[in-house]
Amino acid sequence: MPRKKAQPQWSPQSWQGKNAIQQPNYPDPDQVARSLEQLSKLPPIVTSWEIEALKQHIALAQKGGAFILQGGDCAETFDDCTSDNIAQKLKILLQMSVVMLYGLKRPIVRIGRMAGQYAKPRSDDLETRDQTSLPSFRGDLVNREPFTTADRTPDPDLMLRGYERAALTLNFVRSLIDGGFADLHHPENWDLDWVQHSPLAQEYHKITESVSNSLDFFESLSGGPVHTASRVEFYASHEGLHLPYEQAQTRFLPHRQKWYNLTTHFPWIGMRTAQLDGAHAEYFRGITNPIGIKIGPGMTADWLAGLIQLLNPANEPGRLTLIHRFGAANVDQHLPGLIKSVQASGAEVLWMCDPMHGNTEATKEGYKTRRFDNILAELETAFRIHTELGSYLGGVHFELTGENVTECTGGARGLTDADLRRAYRTQVDPRLNYEQAMEIAMRIAGLRSGRADQVN
Repeated sequence: MPRKKAQPQWSPQSWQGKNAIQQPNYPDPDQVARSLEQLSKLPPIVTSWEIEALKQHIALAQKGGAFILQGGDCAETFDDCTSDNIAQKLKILLQMSVVMLYGLKRPIVRIGRMAGQYAKPRSDDLETRDQTSLPSFRGDLVNREPFTTADRTPDPDLMLRGYERAALTLNFVRSLIDGGFADLHHPENWDLDWVQHSPLAQEYHKITESVSNSLDFFESLSGGPVHTASRVEFYASHEGLHLPYEQAQTRFLPHRQKWYNLTTHFPWIGMRTAQLDGAHAEYFRGITNPIGIKIGPGMTADWLAGLIQLLNPANEPGRLTLIHRFGAANVDQHLPGLIKSVQASGAEVLWMCDPMHGNTEATKEGYKTRRFDNILAELETAFRIHTELGSYLGGVHFELTGENVTECTGGARGLTDADLRRAYRTQVDPRLNYEQAMEIAMRIAGLRSGRADQVN
């Protein structure tokens, strides 16, 4: 690693002295202050014990001892905070993880893009329709989707509503897990009714039957239950985009003598806000959470080296995850050089592939979609490149849902552009549906042809 440089003193507010992009323009600063004061007094959504446990898991994954599965909605909505929607998201991640556990023969760490993914970046501050310009919709944490002045005006009280729904979501997830929902002895709990007759569901059931039989056999020999089979650990993540919201729940814990962002276990910085001298990098450098950085085609080796030095100057294992998202057409060109640069620096990082964002395109009808073949091609190429360079791709990052949607084309049912209109429900970006997500999981696990079996 480069020699450690002294950094200016940090505080949860120090980002305010930097250029903060992708932030809402609230018309009433006093109302913002009142909302943030309320938010800062509310109980934390996650605990430092959970955060430190995840950091240890990521450190293990950096060395090839575990694999990270991160997935969920591109953008959560307040209306989707229902028991059915939350359970469906948990089910698909559990199903994918058990398939990957079966194929990879290593622990799978589950991180849900949920309980806080309420803010989204936008290309333009304003949206124009019929010569009328209003603030762009930045997610339920900021404003409302209907194209009216009242709805599009940023409302700071929505931060409180977002906190409430994030807390409700994670509380329900914890209750399900503590109640035995995630018990590997009973994977039938995870079935989604609408896919009972899917060929991939049949393959999945064969896998879970094998896992269950193996558990029964091991426990009969050992004379006791396998504790890790009856209760899984589950973590939450979101993009740390809305800095006032993140700041309000950032706290100094005397028993650890460190600052933590207690809105989530694993916040990440998007490619649009990863400027070295920007407000997001300034905020992230001071929190103790494990953090991610999205890396796209515009990322240079010098830029990445600067971020690594700024965000992890002590080279702490488990601290930093690099989530690359180049697109199938660009990954061969951009990824090898960055891997070599990081290897040469000696930086401790976890490499994760996001094969979704770089493969977004629009159809003739105006639907934003992603081709399954492109998603798979980027993923398989990423595994190959890491293997060839002696690196380890230790995780994947997907936008997916347990709902019966038609948003990405291709996959097991060969969805076409014409199928998109049938069940296109996403608020922002297209997501993998159940069958597409399960096929990806089986490819990663090396259980289907055209396999992503370069996982070392």
